[in-house]
Amino acid sequence: MSISAAAPPAPLEKKPVKFSNLLLGAGLNMFEVTTLGQPLEVMKTTMAANRTDGMMGAVSRIWGRGGALGFYQGLIPWAWIEASTKGAVLLFVASEAEYYAKSFGAGNFTSGIAGGMTGGLAQAYATMGFCTCMKTVEMTKHRAAESGVKVPGTIATFMDIYRREGVAGINKGVNAVAVRQVTNWGSRFGLSRVAENGIRNFTGKTDPSQKLTAPEKILASALGGGLSAWNQPIEVVRVEMQSKKEDPNRPKKMTVGNTFRYIYGTSGVKGLYRGVAPRIGLGVWQTVCMVALGDIAKEMVEKATGEAVTAKH
Repeated sequence: MSISAAAPPAPLEKKPVKFSNLLLGAGLNMFEVTTLGQPLEVMKTTMAANRTDGMMGAVSRIWGRGGALGFYQGLIPWAWIEASTKGAVLLFVASEAEYYAKSFGAGNFTSGIAGGMTGGLAQAYATMGFCTCMKTVEMTKHRAAESGVKVPGTIATFMDIYRREGVAGINKGVNAVAVRQVTNWGSRFGLSRVAENGIRNFTGKTDPSQKLTAPEKILASALGGGLSAWNQPIEVVRVEMQSKKEDPNRPKKMTVGNTFRYIYGTSGVKGLYRGVAPRIGLGVWQTVCMVALGDIAKEMVEKATGEAVTAKH
């Protein structure tokens, strides 16, 4: 009796990173931040930096800094630089990390989380550190225009910090950014998958081949993004470390640990979650842009590049 040999497992292949994927990610991120993304970011940062302000207090403070344009402080060039580059960094690094995780025997779910967390870490140190730092500086620096003093522009502010403090100065708070990005991508991936499974069970789409509708995808991703705001304390720590507001009681040399203790000591648990509402709103808006507009953008990019888009950011 002949025994047929089992077919060997398919060799693990590394997915190529395509220009079309990078273009799609950059385009969607640029649209998201230029529309509602930056105003929500400004509100979140203002509330985290000024923890006695409620939502209306933050709106009043932002309007007082520059009217409607106050909600777009830090957009050009820092938010645009961040938006146009962070997707590429994430895709490159996450793809490599996911490939190596699978090569060590990890399953799809585990390797996906590992890829996302590693990509988030690379984002923080490669591009987001100095971008978030300069955005926060723009949103929190003292405005002296009313006293007749000329307010320095954004590039002048950047060069002044660089001359005085070097690379460390323009990357202040980068370790907090790294912790935020790692926990963001890890929890967003996992929580979105849990939400998606719940929606599948509720709608009876238990077969993986059955696709979720656009509203169902948005709901799953929005739930994952919203619930991942559990790490808001590290975001408040990040803002405090990068803030230019004047407070003699702050630690002279700020680290993640002593900044956390300072915020808790002065504002309590409530202070550590200040700004969580606009952050949840930001997560929902990012989801709408990436999921709802993703298919439309995908078609446009495929026509422009002639490549089939295989990933979304």
